[in-house]
Amino acid sequence: MALQAALLPSALSRQHPKKGASAVVKDTAFLSVPQKKAPSLCVRTHVATPTAPVATPGSSTSSMDKKKTLRQGVVVITGASSGLGLAAAKALAETGKWHVVMACRDFLKAAKAAKSAGMADGSYTIMHLDLASLDSVRQFVAHFRRSGMPLDSLVCNAAIYRPTARTPTFTADGYEMSVGVNHLGHFLLARLLLDDLNKSDYPSRRLIILGSITGNTNTLAGNVPPKANLGDLRGLAGGLAGKNKNGSAMIDGAEDFDGAKAYKDSKICNMLTMQELHRRFHEDTGITFASLYPGCIATTGLFREHIPLFRLLFPPFQKFITKGFVSEEESGKRLAQVVSDPSLTKSGVYWSWNKDSASFENQLSQEASDPKKARKLYELSEKLVGLA
Repeated sequence: MALQAALLPSALSRQHPKKGASAVVKDTAFLSVPQKKAPSLCVRTHVATPTAPVATPGSSTSSMDKKKTLRQGVVVITGASSGLGLAAAKALAETGKWHVVMACRDFLKAAKAAKSAGMADGSYTIMHLDLASLDSVRQFVAHFRRSGMPLDSLVCNAAIYRPTARTPTFTADGYEMSVGVNHLGHFLLARLLLDDLNKSDYPSRRLIILGSITGNTNTLAGNVPPKANLGDLRGLAGGLAGKNKNGSAMIDGAEDFDGAKAYKDSKICNMLTMQELHRRFHEDTGITFASLYPGCIATTGLFREHIPLFRLLFPPFQKFITKGFVSEEESGKRLAQVVSDPSLTKSGVYWSWNKDSASFENQLSQEASDPKKARKLYELSEKLVGLA
């Protein structure tokens, strides 16, 4: 089922982004993606100063023993204030080999969560990021670059899930919330930070986008109605504006809004985006692009908007009937594997784990692996976030 947990922004306008007329960005043009100037954030962007190794080169040579030592890596994780994101942040920070940038909408919540999880001072930095605002995404990128830290891995984890919603809500840019946050916000973030990943001297740079079994219709869980289906993307092409804007809030153009399907559709977008990034950029940059399903985290806060009976029965159902239950701690370790394990460097892969907690390359459904649809999705997304 659904995995990632993030916060639903509280007060958002419904205005559409300005319609630019710039030319389509070519595959190799990500090194010069334009940045909009944005006002400074009103919150502190750091709660901990990265330890000295963060700023050192990819490897350094000791004057005494002349041995090369790998510097501490820097990973950005969205939605790191709870659930899978927090568990992965803790797992990586505890190794001492990674400095974690917790990219979160709720700054104070993230600070309390890191402290409660026992993350050591100096092992993490908190920066404000609201994926429901494309301006906030651009501001985050600007603030991250001003920090002087390199970027060695990016984890697009945050998500919202509104399974009982029958009316859409919208991002600050006027897009349906589930797709706006889960896909479009992450799409812009990934595209803008590709340059930073490409400049990194770290041996294995990775860009990871969380997938979901619920968006994969070649599985039993993926066939639970409503099933994910992007159709011909006509709703996305129309801007996901909803009926009140003479359009549809659903990617496939359906008239009626379904919050559960909107989430599942957004996860297909995540998995298609990973594959398209792999096709466009892996060969030239060497960056590893990957997606994953770490297992069913039935107790995650992602289900907080589901009906009470579901929240009560779903965890024991997964534990004792399907045997698919995975704790937040275990799922965090699995995500940390995809970030750092030397054996998981293959690009374009959708990772899963078996009952023995061994990783393997899983197969995506036809819908979630269609290269033509992935290319069209990519091009439409570029336009919607202002990159084309």
